[in-house]
Amino acid sequence: MHEKLPVKRLNRLSWLLSVIIGVIFYLIISRSGSAEPVLPYTLLTMSGILLVGYADVGLMVILLVRYPLRSKKFTLYRRLLTYPVSVFIYLALWPVFAYVAHKKWSFWDVGLFFAFVGSGIVINTMIMLLHDSVLLYEHKLYSELELSRLKAANAEATNLLLKQQIQPHFLFNALNTLKALYHKDVQTADTYIVHMANFLRASIFHHTSNVSKLEDEVSLLFDYLEMQRIRFGTALNCTITLPEETLKGYYLPSFSLQPLLENAIKHNNFTREDPLCVTISQQDDWLVISNNRQVKNIKVASTNYGLANLAERYHIWSGDDIIIKEEPNSFSVTIKLLKNEHRNH
Repeated sequence: MHEKLPVKRLNRLSWLLSVIIGVIFYLIISRSGSAEPVLPYTLLTMSGILLVGYADVGLMVILLVRYPLRSKKFTLYRRLLTYPVSVFIYLALWPVFAYVAHKKWSFWDVGLFFAFVGSGIVINTMIMLLHDSVLLYEHKLYSELELSRLKAANAEATNLLLKQQIQPHFLFNALNTLKALYHKDVQTADTYIVHMANFLRASIFHHTSNVSKLEDEVSLLFDYLEMQRIRFGTALNCTITLPEETLKGYYLPSFSLQPLLENAIKHNNFTREDPLCVTISQQDDWLVISNNRQVKNIKVASTNYGLANLAERYHIWSGDDIIIKEEPNSFSVTIKLLKNEHRNH
């Protein structure tokens, strides 16, 4: 995206300056009691300002063909050319002023010559200062827009990169489990592969989506949960207590729930006698995912896939932080529910 010249805004500013100076000129001359033709002089003064303003804009349009707007050459050539052009415009208006006043025009009238040259320089300086202020303002807006676009693009890329860590990690564990199941129970292995297919289908569908409906996230979690129940049986218990209106009315960054369940499975000991109990519930506009703590004695090697991954993706997309509470017998993660699909964009 290239920075453009705000031609219409610059021309409007020239018109505004010409009107203001024209009104001031008219009031001064009319109240001075001068016999000079006030209205024609006023219109000629306004015309001179407009011509200088349009000339400055025209020169910038021509220079933009070869040089970028903020380049040193653009600025230099604009400065070198615009003053001679403005002086030429005012010298060209000099005979018109003389004709309107019914006076004899002579190019060798040194006093009037320098008066019109000086007028051209002064008016051009005013025009350039006003135009430069507009260009500076437009450049600031352009820079802010470009910065915002780059931040959004960076967030999209980072979010996608972090989400892509899910697939290899999940597939490695799932395929190992599936291989073991086919050696023990083919029917259970078939059930497992159905849930795995559903999970992968949903993963691919939401691959480029930043956020998903809560009900879609829960559906994705359900297939993952069924796969884990095949592995662990009654040693794993997950209870979801979310009303229908919450499921349909809120959003979460894609792949928010499944990593939390996997994190609980990864870091806790659990058996049929002492199961891992995970609950997902709502507290106001927050989603609370909690589990009992039965921490493994052997420290599990951590990757950037689990909780850190989710925290970073969630902050990138929603601007919020997740709340982690770690107590002796329980562990919970609290996530702010998003009320619409494009909360941060």
